[in-house]
Amino acid sequence: MVLTAKHRSAARLAHVDGAAVRLGLQPGLGLADARARVPGLDVRAADPEADAAFLDRLCDWAQRYTPLAGRRIGTSSVDLEFPYPEDFTLVLDIAGCAHLFGGEEALAADMARRLERQGLTVSIGIASTIGAAHALAAFGRGGRLQAGEERRALAGLPMAALRLDATTVDALARVGLKRIGDLMDGPRAPLTARFGRTPLIQLDRALGLADEAFSPRLPVAPYCAERRFFEPIAREEDVRAVALSLIGALAERLEAAGEGALRLRLSLWRVDGALAHVEAGLSRPSREATVMQDILCRRLDSLAEDFDAGYGFDCVTVAVTEASRRDAEVLSLAGPDMALELTRFVDRVGARIGRGRVRRLKFYASHIPERASGAVPAHVAGEGAFPATEVLPGDPPERPIRLFAQPELVEAMASVPDGPPLRFRWRRVTHEVKRAEGPERIAGEWWRQEAPTRDYFRVEDAEGRRFWMFREGLFQVETTHPRWFVHGLFA
Repeated sequence: MVLTAKHRSAARLAHVDGAAVRLGLQPGLGLADARARVPGLDVRAADPEADAAFLDRLCDWAQRYTPLAGRRIGTSSVDLEFPYPEDFTLVLDIAGCAHLFGGEEALAADMARRLERQGLTVSIGIASTIGAAHALAAFGRGGRLQAGEERRALAGLPMAALRLDATTVDALARVGLKRIGDLMDGPRAPLTARFGRTPLIQLDRALGLADEAFSPRLPVAPYCAERRFFEPIAREEDVRAVALSLIGALAERLEAAGEGALRLRLSLWRVDGALAHVEAGLSRPSREATVMQDILCRRLDSLAEDFDAGYGFDCVTVAVTEASRRDAEVLSLAGPDMALELTRFVDRVGARIGRGRVRRLKFYASHIPERASGAVPAHVAGEGAFPATEVLPGDPPERPIRLFAQPELVEAMASVPDGPPLRFRWRRVTHEVKRAEGPERIAGEWWRQEAPTRDYFRVEDAEGRRFWMFREGLFQVETTHPRWFVHGLFA
């Protein structure tokens, strides 16, 4: 089987399987030549986006070994002019984690066994530098290098093992530099002048003489607890019990650090390699185990239809992906804290239907009614209360009960240009005005284009319906034909 991709209107091989390699096929070969060499070739189109998505999932799966897991490093050794799919390389920083699996070699063996069980062919290299580990896995026979053995192990490997592009590799080969060992002891100044700094920088990185940055795919959680099982668990009740136990351990660590959790993530590793994440957020920092477990389990309930344990989970992890400082609170005997109760209500409902769907009103510094407030997610911190206004008993409300998102244009007639309307037609119905109060003048915002002045009136028609209307534009100052709008309803 081969995967093909278009390059300059011609189909070329992008990836080949082991059987195709044994028959002499390799990436970059034209499809016509490949079919001439191997009749009956199984040809399929490459899908780089699906490849990248699969590698992301595989990178997340590798977090069972270390939280520092990334994908694709450096530059590809293939021809950069050809749109090859992603380089299938995972980078794991296992420093401080290997002893949990019985050592580095035991960790690599466990990873290889699990990946091969999923139908993947894997080559694993372990070294003290990223460059050496990559070269060992991609161009060597894999295995483990002790610190200080990089020069000996890399000397016989091809120059492409330094993650150089094909153009640089060909240029080095033309002057007889085909192996990494040929580059190690050569004069640096002439090599830099002719081939640039990249070959020697990559060499120094592989030998540990220069630092190389490594960015994991997901940020490292500040707090994490996990449990592994010799026999997989499959029941949802068992998952909840394990999650509660792990959350209890996290709560103690948060208490000791004086912090609270803002976002939690439950990760479930299935024995067949599938990985599921369940995330939940809180509106304010919390370190109460019951509160965190309640929010996380409610989120798990909302995903119950998609909960597929398969043959069971052999690893469960609960991580606090976002935390914040939380000072000790003073207990009060006056009664429940209503602000806290409201926050927990928002969290519980948001865990069920999604945090973004629970919204609240927020006040903005604008006199324009439709811009004075807006709906924002309820868990977002910020001032949400409207400014207090003094209303005397019996006074009508200054703002309507129902405010339209956008004012609606009406046909209106007034006795004088600056007076209230006498009659108006709105939504194909004519209304006779019996009472009117106003105007309340709101000037346009000078920093916005086309922001005329508005004169608002509270009007009541013959049937007792009350409207909030405004005239847009000052007569003979801003316009000669002011327009009328209905902006809200009082009753």
